[in-house]
Amino acid sequence: MAVVSQPSSEVSTSLQDLAKRHLWLHFARMGAYEHQEVPIIVRGEGCYVYDEHGNRYLDGLSGLFCVNAGHGRTELGEAAARQVEELDFYTLWSYAHPRAIELAARLAELAPGDLNRVFFTSGGSESVESALKLARNYHRILGKGQKHKVIAREIAYHGTSLGALSATGITELRSQFEPLTPGGCHVPNTNTYRWPQDREPLWAADAIEERIVFEGPETVAAVILEPVQNAGGCFVPPDGYFQRVREICDRHDVLMISDEVICAWGRLGHYFGCERFDYVPDIITVAKALTSAYAPMGALIASDTVAEPFMEGTASFAHGFTFAGHPLASAIAMANLDVFEREDLCGHVLAKEAEFRGMLETLHELPIVGDVRGAGYFQAVELVKDKETKESFDHEESEELLRGFLSGELYKRGLICRADDRGDPVVQLAPPLIADSEQFEEIHEVLHDVLSEAWKRVRR
Repeated sequence: MAVVSQPSSEVSTSLQDLAKRHLWLHFARMGAYEHQEVPIIVRGEGCYVYDEHGNRYLDGLSGLFCVNAGHGRTELGEAAARQVEELDFYTLWSYAHPRAIELAARLAELAPGDLNRVFFTSGGSESVESALKLARNYHRILGKGQKHKVIAREIAYHGTSLGALSATGITELRSQFEPLTPGGCHVPNTNTYRWPQDREPLWAADAIEERIVFEGPETVAAVILEPVQNAGGCFVPPDGYFQRVREICDRHDVLMISDEVICAWGRLGHYFGCERFDYVPDIITVAKALTSAYAPMGALIASDTVAEPFMEGTASFAHGFTFAGHPLASAIAMANLDVFEREDLCGHVLAKEAEFRGMLETLHELPIVGDVRGAGYFQAVELVKDKETKESFDHEESEELLRGFLSGELYKRGLICRADDRGDPVVQLAPPLIADSEQFEEIHEVLHDVLSEAWKRVRR
């Protein structure tokens, strides 16, 4: 791990004190910081970030699946600065401004099929919330007001606002805030590692139709799916899965939403994850890497068919956010897409994917590694107690393995990734799209050593 010049201890101490007293971290057990430091990241460059003590870390999670173009892109900041000189802010509530118009046109050009209408948001949960409201409103405006339910997959994560949380399929995230917005229904995911060998490959797609029929097609508004499911550890679909889902949605007059908050913008080697698996949804939700996270921004992209009822007469989609399509965020997004085109980041991911995946596959030699799965620069390693039986860890064992050892040890050795047990225990990796052989080697070295030590602890 490289070390740079140390900041003054006074500054470091002050930041720690202020963080512990005033900053409420997200999805964090705040009590854990009573006797240990809050990790404070102060600088980023390329695939790396640096903490307040000058320690360097390989950002193997791209911030949170979002700094796709890498850290320290000053040209993105310069685009924002130029925009401030022209127009600092104006709302999209019945008004428009040049950057939002230009960006919407650019996204429509990149999107597949007839997905030509772009509704901006400020982030991922807002994009999903907007898509669910649009699906309900679309059916209602056509005289089908009973269609309000949404079909999602078990363990899938679709956001934290109450509407989006109704689609999220993670019990512990939902139960604390119930009752949720009504209408969320869940079906099996595509964790093929846990399927019996003789299971029909498209049974999980057929389960969606079974649930639609059970609920009553006249009550179901939409099906929402990620191209590669994040929670649970990068579940990829079997061949033909999304084509079958598309057929099911069309048969029952149900909208198909592709939740690409993570999977868009090159993560799977394409601008949109649906392109990777060759399907065209009715709505795509995006956020995160639309700006490579240099500013908060999201969007839903709707087909002309879905948008059409709202484009006539006195109709209106009565929904919006103050900062959605912000001029600075729009300018940064345009500059970010310029980087993608100039450096062919999608092409780079496709060219290097096999090397990245091959590096992770070598970890199969470790007895604790049960499965390696994913697509593009979005991969997961599932940890098991027994490779032959695929026996997993119970809750107490996962707690000790992931939070008691792995998360801290990986960070200590200079690698930021996700050790998670929403489902079975996994380590997830999603480096910036500029990552190359040098970073793959670093990831392998740290993962091999830490997982080897983890297995020793399991045996003890």
